Amino acid sequence: MLNWFDHAGRKDLPWQQYNNNPYPVWVSEIMLQQTQVTTVIPYYLQFMQRFPTVKSLAEASVDDVLARWSGLGYYARGRNLHKAAEVIVAEHQGQVPKTLEQLVALPGIGRSTAAAILALTWDRPETILDGNVKRVLARYHTIEGWTGSSQTLQKLWQLAEGHTPQSRNADYTQAIMDLGATVCRRSRPQCNLCPIEQTCQARITDRVGQYPAAKPHKIKPQRHTFMLLIANSEGELLLEKRPSTGIWGGLWSLPEVEKLPDQFGSEPVQIAGLAIRRTSTDLPTPIKHSFTHFDLKISPISCRLEPTGNQVMDNPDQLWYNPGRDTELGVSSAIKKVIHAYQTKLQE
Repeated sequence: MLNWFDHAGRKDLPWQQYNNNPYPVWVSEIMLQQTQVTTVIPYYLQFMQRFPTVKSLAEASVDDVLARWSGLGYYARGRNLHKAAEVIVAEHQGQVPKTLEQLVALPGIGRSTAAAILALTWDRPETILDGNVKRVLARYHTIEGWTGSSQTLQKLWQLAEGHTPQSRNADYTQAIMDLGATVCRRSRPQCNLCPIEQTCQARITDRVGQYPAAKPHKIKPQRHTFMLLIANSEGELLLEKRPSTGIWGGLWSLPEVEKLPDQFGSEPVQIAGLAIRRTSTDLPTPIKHSFTHFDLKISPISCRLEPTGNQVMDNPDQLWYNPGRDTELGVSSAIKKVIHAYQTKLQE
C-alpha cells in the first residue's frame, strides 16, 4: 500500500499543502463527509480564504460561515465547525487539541475524523474508518452485511485497527482513502491497478461487485410545502431564519406554510406578521429537492406586501433579501433555486 502511495497517491490536494497544521486537515475532513473531493475543493478554497485560522472562524458570525457553506449541503457540518472553533478558542487557547478524546468532545468530530486529524497532521498511529476505507476492507476481507449496521461496523473497526501501522501512518491513512476514492470505487473499480488485488478475497473469488452489501432499501417519504415569495415595493423578498436544528438549520429561508389560507386568492391575509396578497405570477411547476431521508416538493407562491401603514418588521429573524446584493447570507441551494425560478418567471 505504501509503495503504491509513493508513486500513485494524491499529494497535491489543497489541504495537503500545510505542514503540521491541523486546522486545514480538520476543515477538509468535515467537508469531505458524504461529499466527493471534486465537489469540496472550490468550497474549501473559498472557505480557507475567508477563515484562514481557527480564531478567524470562531470570531465570524454563523451567517458568514453558512454563506460559504451554501450549496455544499449537510449544513449541520458548518454549524458544528463554527461551534467547535469557538470551543477551541475559549478552552484550548486557540490550538486544535492533540488527543483523540479532546477532539471527539468537540461538536461534529467523530472517532474517524478525529483519528484522521491526528494521523494526517502528526503521523499518529490512529485508525480511521470513512466510507472509502469501509469499502476497501469489506472487499478485501469479504465482510458480509451493510457497512452501516453496528455488527458490521464493529468487524470493520477491528480490521482497520489491525491494519494501522505504527510508522508512516499519515501516508498509510491517505493511501487507503485514495485507494478507495480512485481505484476501489463503488462502481467500475479498477482492480488491475490495485496494489493489493492478489490478496483481496473479493477479487480472488470474483465477487467484487457484491461488496460492500447495499443499504437495505426503504421508500423515501414524500413531503410537500408551500413557500411564499413575499416581495416589497423594492422587489426584495422576505426571508426568515430557520431554527438551528432540522433541515437547513440556521439558514435563511422563504416563509412556508403547509396549507394556504382559503381566502388567500381574493383578499389580504396575515402571514409572518405582515399583511400580504397573492399575485398571479405563481410558478406552475413545483420544485423538487431530495434529502437523505425524504423528498420535498416545494410549491412557490408569489405574493406582494400590502400598502398599509403598519407593515413594520421588528423581528431579528426576518429580513428583506436582494438576491443580487445580499451575498453574505446563508441561503440553501434549494431556496436559491426557487428564487431563481421566480425571477425568471417575472422576466418572461
